[in-house]
Order: sequence, then structure tokens, then C-alpha cells
Amino acid sequence: MRLVHSLLIFSVAAIVIQGCAFSRGTLGDDIKTEAVTSIKKGVTTKTEVLELMGAPDRVHPLNGRDVYQYYRYDAKAGSLLLILVNFSRISVKGDDVFVVINQNGIVEEVMSSKRTENLEFRFWPFGE
Repeated sequence: MRLVHSLLIFSVAAIVIQGCAFSRGTLGDDIKTEAVTSIKKGVTTKTEVLELMGAPDRVHPLNGRDVYQYYRYDAKAGSLLLILVNFSRISVKGDDVFVVINQNGIVEEVMSSKRTENLEFRFWPFGE
């Protein structure tokens, strides 16, 4: 009888001790939409880009041009913590801006994407 009682207590404790965890992390600074839209091809200078956006996260050389890259990544994770096995699901999305500056220091091209606004916690680790 004691063995059955001990197993019952252990089973109840194992169910109660389980848990969930949620975490979030970001890399990079917010990219302001107003700053990106104020950059005009053929008009805005390298100095103006630096004043609007700050120092780029990366500078890529491309056929005599500089490509300034600004980024922000957002990650959200949900975890199911069990006694013997833990399951986690991580979602990562990023905002990127690429500004191509020609040899004369004038903006030649601006490309941007903003995907972090719709990033959701997805708790269940299996499928959608």
C-alpha cells in the first residue's frame, strides 16, 4: 500500500512541477521608418544617411560602392518544461535596410524590409 501511495504522490508531483517558459531577445537597434523614407535616391548624401540612421551595422564593398546595412532581429521562444524532456520553439524575424552609396557619396539605391512587427510567440513545439 505504501508503494502505491508513494507512486501516486510522485505522479502528482511530476504533473504539478511541469512548467512553461517564454523568452524574447533582440539584436540591433530599432529602424525608424521615417528615417528610411527620408532617404532619396540620387539626392541624399553619405553624411545625411549617417545623420539619419547612425553608424551602419555592416559596410559591404560592392564594385566600388559601399553598401550600408542596418538590421534588427527579434526572437521569441516558448518552452514546455517537463521532467525528463523539454520542448522549445523559437521564431526569429528581422528588419533590414541596405543603402547603396556610389563613389561620389550619393545614395544610389535603398532597400528595406520590416518583418518583426508580426512576430508571435508560438508555444506548441510541433507543427503550426
